[in-house]
Amino acid sequence: MKINQAFAILSSASDAHTARIITEHFGKMSRFAVWRAARCLRRGVPVAKIIHEKWFYGIPFYTNRHTLDPRPDTETLVESVLGDWRGVNGVRILDMGTGTGCIIISVLKNIPNASGVAIDVSRRALRVARKNAQRHEMGARMDIVRGTFLTPNIHHEQFDIIVSNPPYIAPGDTRVNAGATFDPKIALYAENNGLCAYEQIADTARSYIKPGGLIYLEIGSGMSRAVRGIFARMGWKFVRADKDLTGKIRVLVFSL
Repeated sequence: MKINQAFAILSSASDAHTARIITEHFGKMSRFAVWRAARCLRRGVPVAKIIHEKWFYGIPFYTNRHTLDPRPDTETLVESVLGDWRGVNGVRILDMGTGTGCIIISVLKNIPNASGVAIDVSRRALRVARKNAQRHEMGARMDIVRGTFLTPNIHHEQFDIIVSNPPYIAPGDTRVNAGATFDPKIALYAENNGLCAYEQIADTARSYIKPGGLIYLEIGSGMSRAVRGIFARMGWKFVRADKDLTGKIRVLVFSL
């Protein structure tokens, strides 16, 4: 099918901007591929899930239905880490719940000689992270391991930086946008009103942080007080809160 024909069909299913992204990404598309993409658009499937790519911190990442699409809000997490560690040689990073690997890969690309470990419970997400590590030539600088927040499976190594964007939406929360319904639920929802993952991380990460190390956590809107309370009870010291571009507290930083 000619590009102008594909563009017209996709525009009718969504809008011209979305149609342009898809046609520019794929180039020439078969009639079936156009029909399938148009059907996805009518269902509300995010463009990233159709083209299997999402840009994050100036870098393109492969994504699919087994991973959370990288969000602009999460770039605040990367900025927080780089603000403290950019230019520091040889730091070790642990990314808990890595998904696409976008956080640790973005950090590694901006800290010389840094290396680290990325963990996730989902085998399918780990395959995506490996694909992105290879794409961005980070395979030699990061290990990708199947593990959970409670059992990271990293043999008690200690790290300068621990970073996590854990699931933090309470089950049944109606504020989730329509696009998120196409992300894996395990990457979005957490029990105990969205706080379960923070409780597990606060407990487990104590064994993996070096003296002088810092842990960086993305949080949802209005969660600062609750998450700070969890970490205080586990003996962590609050360092600071960083806001995203909308002025909401998006990242909390702690030390031991």
